[in-house]
Amino acid sequence: MLASASPQRRAILESLGLDFTVRPAHVDELERGDAAQVALHNALQKARAGGAHVNSAPAAHDVVLGCDTVVWLDGQIHGKPADERAARATLRALSGNTHIVVSGVAVLGAGEPRTAVARTAVTFRWLSDELLDWYLSSAEWRGRAGGYAIQGAGAALVRSVDGDFYNVVGLPLVSLLDIYPQLLSFHREAPDVR
Repeated sequence: MLASASPQRRAILESLGLDFTVRPAHVDELERGDAAQVALHNALQKARAGGAHVNSAPAAHDVVLGCDTVVWLDGQIHGKPADERAARATLRALSGNTHIVVSGVAVLGAGEPRTAVARTAVTFRWLSDELLDWYLSSAEWRGRAGGYAIQGAGAALVRSVDGDFYNVVGLPLVSLLDIYPQLLSFHREAPDVR
């Protein structure tokens, strides 16, 4: 079970051909503090909230995945901007700089909780007023940590990525498979084409 409403996380898991359900977890997320601690705390909270809906005697395949992603620059977390003005301020701060995308990932229901923290360095191009106006007009920044989506038009803002690209999208696939390689055993049934 994926304890997230993120269409990006769902798409990454679907691209692997996995069979899973989605049950968004609504929790009060931390927004301040050390980025790794905040992301991991939020991921665990989401997984626990999602796990509250699993039967009291879960089967071996009843696992819950929680994830949280934040953007970290100069000791400050840049979360999801509240409005266009906040998105502009966030993107201006990231402009021409290297920030760290930090994700916490938690898998519950497979014995002891399995957790990991992933870090990916992303360097932005210098963002002109025209480029900022263009990107903000897309509204793609809404609901995105750091105010951008690298898998969409936000790719135009990025100069380089050092680390797991999928972490920047919202699900640190490398770290997830490191802590829970059994995930790949949850394949969808192939349709009968006879």
